[in-house]
Amino acid sequence: MSLLSRENAALVVIDVQESFRPYDSFAGVADAAAKLLQAARILDIPALVSEQYPKGLGATVPEVGLDGEPVIEKSVFSAARADGFGLNGRTQAIVCGLETHVCVSQTVHDLLAQGVEVHVPADAVGSRHAVDYERGLERMERAGAIVSTVESALFELLERAGTPEFKAVQKLII
Repeated sequence: MSLLSRENAALVVIDVQESFRPYDSFAGVADAAAKLLQAARILDIPALVSEQYPKGLGATVPEVGLDGEPVIEKSVFSAARADGFGLNGRTQAIVCGLETHVCVSQTVHDLLAQGVEVHVPADAVGSRHAVDYERGLERMERAGAIVSTVESALFELLERAGTPEFKAVQKLII
């Protein structure tokens, strides 16, 4: 396991959709996903977004702030198994979204099986029930995912202070 790097990392945003809005964790996950997505743009890190059956569950919510990122519609739970999914040679993935114990977990497990180093910011994933969140996160970590936070992932990607990128990303987290 290594630190995240701009050259190797990709961001995967899983199913931050309208139907999940009633969840207690929803606002925090949507905010965290937006920060990660904005930082990915600043740091020139590729990002892709999945939507689970958008006709029934709605589109990615506006709070995430999509701006031209590829959106993959899926009916499978693992985004890694969906048509159009690809990390374009990247060997690290930062995975965030909903739900921790279903689509996030299955995506993480598939990526790990493909040899991808997976980072899961605990404050950027959520589930309807706390027990599902806790067990999902625990299971991913036991499988080899690196569980961290949005802030720690961003500072790893930045590597140093004093750069224009640092100043831009710092504004997202303060």
